[in-house]
Amino acid sequence: MKVLGIITGVALMAASCSSESPAEAVEEVIETVELGESYGEFEVNIDDAISVKKMLKTFYANNEENEFTIDAELNEVCSKAGCWVNIDKGNGETFMVRFKDHFTIPPETEIGSGAYIHGFAHMDTIPVDLLQHFAEDAGKSEEEIAAITEPKFEVGFEADGITLKK
Repeated sequence: MKVLGIITGVALMAASCSSESPAEAVEEVIETVELGESYGEFEVNIDDAISVKKMLKTFYANNEENEFTIDAELNEVCSKAGCWVNIDKGNGETFMVRFKDHFTIPPETEIGSGAYIHGFAHMDTIPVDLLQHFAEDAGKSEEEIAAITEPKFEVGFEADGITLKK
């Protein structure tokens, strides 16, 4: 019991000697996110960013077009021109982010890269021909493209700005 008291006392003394408060330590972690290039007409404010999960929850709660800045991981990037990305919803499904006025990011942007994306979420019907076009852009096989025969009604996101994380 005496040993436990000594260990606890030493730990408390070491913690009290730290020059940073817990809030300062958290702030330091936030500031260490290195930002890469920005694309699009809108300058993304990363302080406004929320998780994809929170964005979807908010969007589905009111089911109308809403403005968001999201902190997301890129699941897929258009390999032809970099004109769209797919974002994981957190359940293995994805939704597409299309870039307003067809701005682009580098097509060689790595899958798994983090990004802050500003834009508008909305419900979207994607026709078969457009789904097939996106599949072709993603490098899918002829068989996979031909298997697309039904339109999709899903959440869509039109981005007017994106800032990649390094």
